[in-house]
Amino acid sequence: VQLQASGGGLVQAGGSLRLSCVASGRTFISCNMGWFRQFPGKEREFVAAITPSGGSADFADSVKGRFTISRDNAKSTVYLQMNSLKPEDTAVYYCTAGPRRATGWGPIRSLRSYDYWGQGTQVTVSS
Repeated sequence: VQLQASGGGLVQAGGSLRLSCVASGRTFISCNMGWFRQFPGKEREFVAAITPSGGSADFADSVKGRFTISRDNAKSTVYLQMNSLKPEDTAVYYCTAGPRRATGWGPIRSLRSYDYWGQGTQVTVSS
């Protein structure tokens, strides 16, 4: 699976952005899809994830109620709608795909559950 993220940019606090991530390859529909973000000098941290059918999603506490995640399996695309953005949301955002392992699904919030990563898109929120 190859992932191409887009939609980042500069926005004022309180504004909105929608990130998109287009996947190539037939395994998209069988993967959990996630978004992580990385602050300078820090490890990537979980933001949101969605199951293959789109029937279930999970969010980091810091974005719950402000961000939503969705997917369009017909378009092999996952979206992250970010509302009420704060300066502390400034980071590089990565989309990622996590296939089912032989042992089952990995924890949806864990980096180690994901095998494929996009190139990252910068989100900057000004105060």
